[in-house]
Amino acid sequence: RGAWDARLEALVVDSILRDEMDPSVASRISALGWSDAAPIAVVAGYAPVSDVEGALDVLRRASRNHDLMMLTGMHGDHLVALVGRITSDEQAARAARLLAPHFGPGPVVIGRRAMDFDAVGISIRAATAAVHAADAWPQAPRPVSTDELLPERAIAGDALARAELIESVYLPLAGEEHLLATAEAFLEQSPSLEGTARLLFVHPNTVRYRLGRITDITGFSATDPRGSLTLRLALMLGRTSSVD
Repeated sequence: RGAWDARLEALVVDSILRDEMDPSVASRISALGWSDAAPIAVVAGYAPVSDVEGALDVLRRASRNHDLMMLTGMHGDHLVALVGRITSDEQAARAARLLAPHFGPGPVVIGRRAMDFDAVGISIRAATAAVHAADAWPQAPRPVSTDELLPERAIAGDALARAELIESVYLPLAGEEHLLATAEAFLEQSPSLEGTARLLFVHPNTVRYRLGRITDITGFSATDPRGSLTLRLALMLGRTSSVD
């Protein structure tokens, strides 16, 4: 039974990655008891070099010990775990922390929770791309989320990350010209309240308020090193996409 389930798991994970969600895949998902598994979290990293099959077995045992509903498989050199019935980002982070010690050396990435199996493939692709991109952030926590790695993913050429930065950061700011102007002045010309205020001919308190609005709208703070990196990259990507 265990070996058969492992084969079914591998087939399901591979089919999801290939976007081959046909009736046979749905049947396999049902056979594994995963028909009502959503929301589903994705955890990805490298497999231990020495014994891949052993690593998969260890990960399965760990999931049972921690009472996690999990499917796992390999995608190239990546070890991928799907954890079912994860209803919050906090639950996803906890599951990733419990499973992380059983991955190989290197980053362990948490993908966005997926509400159905069609969305799981997108989350897996983002997570595996983020595993490679994480090398650009040596101080990244382990585990780290795909959203935290948006700048590194975008620089590495991840189209999903670039689109996310444009749609969720640049376009909302571009829709409020005073916020876009404030972000540009603060991030690219004078990273201080007073300096930005002089450039824009407004009071420093106005700049402070606008920076707070930028954080509220985008989720990133211009006064935080990681946030400012993300915002600056979003501005550059947004401008070049507008030119295209």
